[in-house]
Amino acid sequence: MAKPRYFLSKNHGLERGEGMDSFVCGFARAYGDMQLMLSRCCAEEVDFGNKDFRIAKMAANGTGNAGVQSITTNNGAWRVSTRKLPILKAEPIEALSHEIGIPIPEMIFGDNYATITHVPSGWSLTFNAKDALDQVSKTEEGMLQVAVAEDWKKDREGREEVKQVVKPFDWSYSTGYRGTTEGKGEWMKTTQQQDPVRTDLLSRPDPILFFDAVDLYEDELADNGIALLSIKIRVMPDRLLLLARFFLRLDGVVVRIRDTRVYVEHGGQKVIRQYTAKEAAYEEVRQKLRARGENATEALRDANVVAPLLRTVVDETEVFEVG
Repeated sequence: MAKPRYFLSKNHGLERGEGMDSFVCGFARAYGDMQLMLSRCCAEEVDFGNKDFRIAKMAANGTGNAGVQSITTNNGAWRVSTRKLPILKAEPIEALSHEIGIPIPEMIFGDNYATITHVPSGWSLTFNAKDALDQVSKTEEGMLQVAVAEDWKKDREGREEVKQVVKPFDWSYSTGYRGTTEGKGEWMKTTQQQDPVRTDLLSRPDPILFFDAVDLYEDELADNGIALLSIKIRVMPDRLLLLARFFLRLDGVVVRIRDTRVYVEHGGQKVIRQYTAKEAAYEEVRQKLRARGENATEALRDANVVAPLLRTVVDETEVFEVG
């Protein structure tokens, strides 16, 4: 019997793709029973037919590989890796706060990441919490000067990392983080007309060979809303899409979404990155939802529902040609 072309791990099963817009949803249509099939084994070889990928979940032999999952295309060109671990404990939180110079969100997943690697060149694009928080404004510029800011400060008065950080900063944790690039070369400005994220191809009912959702940080802003940075990534037979989304809802003030989409065709050497920033006043969004007959309180918790109601303030596309 021919050797199976997949290595799938225990509990690797796919998840449904909520949170990545309509063209990214419905991930589990073809392999919804995969988790059940794999639950009896770890790193078992399973043949799913003529597929072009090898999937593996690394064993937790030491902290370095704990929580890591990865997929590599059969041609060896691209690898996607993710890691999901619990929130950081007190000591690493204090160290991270001192390193980046601001207090840390209530929930910080400092060990989590999502990485796209071009294997032949070693080029990579990684999304992690530390680098994302390092791009939060550390001055008064861009800060939301509202009453709930004082609530946020009072809520953290007893935390050591807050006592040690006296500089003003954007306490809403808004970040324009587009990932951390390693490798030779530069991102070049382009347009969606010239280098589009192919939503037409992404909307096809292709098998989803790999899907993961990775949270980087979250803060409830002293019960006045939410600030959340999360990553979702899916890999199909011919292409992959990553969405890094920062979602801010500050009750009574503002709703903000900052999306970074990374699109790769597996047979090529081009990485397309589209960054969009959208926002609108909280009350404006609430009125639009009520006019549509929506439950505004519930809908305002869902970034996918409110995204079409926000004004686009930034829309930029870049491309990286890997060598």
